[in-house]
Amino acid sequence: MTGTLVLLRHGESEWNQRNLFTGWHDVDLTAKGSTEAAAAGSTMLQAGVRFDVAHTSLQKRAVLTCHLALEAMDMVWLPVQRHWRLNERHYGALQGLDKKATTDQYGADQVKLWRRSYDVPPPPVDVTSPEHPVNDPRYRLLPPDLLPSTECLHDVVLRVLPYWYDVIVPQLRAGLDVLVTAHGNSLRALVMHLEHISRDDIAELNIPTGAPRQYAFDEDVRVVGAGYLGDVEAVAAAAALVARQAGE
Repeated sequence: MTGTLVLLRHGESEWNQRNLFTGWHDVDLTAKGSTEAAAAGSTMLQAGVRFDVAHTSLQKRAVLTCHLALEAMDMVWLPVQRHWRLNERHYGALQGLDKKATTDQYGADQVKLWRRSYDVPPPPVDVTSPEHPVNDPRYRLLPPDLLPSTECLHDVVLRVLPYWYDVIVPQLRAGLDVLVTAHGNSLRALVMHLEHISRDDIAELNIPTGAPRQYAFDEDVRVVGAGYLGDVEAVAAAAALVARQAGE
């Protein structure tokens, strides 16, 4: 039988708390974020979910969320694969900027276009900037032309789907149950693909932090069931909080 999949967005990060555009900038979880991560693990444990393999990005807010969730499930021994293709969307020159101040400067419509449009990226960051991933040692072995200076959601889809098809799908076909702990936009890209969400409708999809979403598949790895685990009202409230933000 085809394995099941759970998607988990990392808990609140330090820059989430400060209301800054984060993107590929590497920040830690807040105390609340750590609590959200552990609570997600408890939710999955109570739902009877078990995993054979886990995946995260190379960003520590996702790495730590994965570890804390697995710790709550007594599964820290689980094999974990980390890959840059699951990183958050690169916010270009917006990274590190205050979301509200950016909205005040450029207007709500422009910021929403940068945040939520499918194919309009923010202004790029210069290659000499510390915010450009070419200057981050964790990406030193990658060809520089793979590393983004900015991204729209379409760009994220293009880098996430090869990992989905080449790595995760074979595991699901082998009957493995898979956990993917990542970010708002890398998960939006994957959900868009899995649930056949249109370019227009994806703008309104808000993925809450710390809320596991489980998928069941047929033998062709087509979705036959999907839903959040845990308290429905709490998940809805968390999604509404994301919707009120001016960026991830």
